[in-house]
Amino acid sequence: MNEALARLLVGPRHGARAFVAGGASYAEVWRLAAGLRQRLGRRRPGEPGLCLAVEDKGAVAAALLASLAGGPPLVLPYAFSAQGLAQLQQRCGYTVALVDGERPLPPGVARLHLEEVAGKALLPGECIGANEELLRIFTGGSTGTPQVWSKTAANLFTEGFFLARHFAIASDDVILATIPPYHIYGLLYAVIMVLVAGATVLADSPSFPGEIVDCARRNRATVLAAVPAHYRVLREKSLHLRLAFSSAGMLDPEDATEFARHNPAGIVEVYGSTETGGIATRVRARGEDNFTPFSLVRWKSAEGRLAVASPYLSPELPLDEEGFFTTGDRIAADALGGFALKGRVDAITKVGGKRVDLGEIRRLLKEDPKVSDCFVLALPEASGREHRICAMVEGEGVDCQALLRALGLALEPYALPRLLRKVDKIPMTASGKYDRAAIIALLEGP
Repeated sequence: MNEALARLLVGPRHGARAFVAGGASYAEVWRLAAGLRQRLGRRRPGEPGLCLAVEDKGAVAAALLASLAGGPPLVLPYAFSAQGLAQLQQRCGYTVALVDGERPLPPGVARLHLEEVAGKALLPGECIGANEELLRIFTGGSTGTPQVWSKTAANLFTEGFFLARHFAIASDDVILATIPPYHIYGLLYAVIMVLVAGATVLADSPSFPGEIVDCARRNRATVLAAVPAHYRVLREKSLHLRLAFSSAGMLDPEDATEFARHNPAGIVEVYGSTETGGIATRVRARGEDNFTPFSLVRWKSAEGRLAVASPYLSPELPLDEEGFFTTGDRIAADALGGFALKGRVDAITKVGGKRVDLGEIRRLLKEDPKVSDCFVLALPEASGREHRICAMVEGEGVDCQALLRALGLALEPYALPRLLRKVDKIPMTASGKYDRAAIIALLEGP
């Protein structure tokens, strides 16, 4: 890996090719990287790092290269809101932020605008070690409690090189990503995989169905990287893609099946997380219900939970004596070397001392054809019960009382939601995950 990283820093093989369609060429990305490296200097022990408050994919690629070439480590916020940037500053202590617009930076943080960075022709010849920290990525939203995960150069670029090779990403591929590059999925599939393959990525990250379809068709995109919520509204659209990826949550089987009717290649569902990297894939259009691990990932069942060992694991993760990290997902192994996901360990909660499976409640709610989506959670109960079950549903014509009556036929009384609220749209984060904090606020509001 050290040699592969050093070769990457030498310069692009085809400098005139567009890295960002209609934007920076590969040569310009390398020049911006050299300018950043010159401006920021060599990394120092304990340095808080450079905050990447940018959505420009060429700028993100350049910052990665500058850090690889011995510049400071990078820190990625989960959102560019004042709260998100302030939380990150409190956790990481960054003092400089690279920006591509007006951002609400915390007091005392210096702004480094893209146009201020004068690019040189070459990066320094040095390269950080493969196991040195390249960036810290700040996650929030669906988990409820924001966390910071470190990623080494080997974590990210081993995965990027593998993805480009495994999916045969080539220089004539045009990638459309609906998730921003400050999310790990967007960073890998819309920046790093593109960079190492010499492909082209589209500048925009559209989220509305009409925008996604127009962007894909107008730019003749060959690869789409999106999230389940976007495939829900694209299920009947023909996009003429070579590849379609879905991650950051489980894809609804009906959405996958319907999308494959109009796009024969189907959708590659990628299972993983920020801290573990990619773990496995499945393509329902090929009849695959279970997940098949990537070749660089080893796995085992640890008392019914998935444990993985791979070069993508964040260094903070606790490992057993064999180098495996035990996830919070329950699995069942199959006879073909793969596994079926059986839900989250933390989806099992207790109400009045009795076990309740939140995933089962969600499955039952979605059996109603009027329910297009739903979210089920357990909130602390101050009256002596451990938790109370709450649910939020969306869908035209949904009758909450009818839903509760149907649930009452399948569930014990203690497992029934004490609060069931219908909304026009369940809140989502920019990365396509359920926004747990916003959902709780709506549930507990008037």
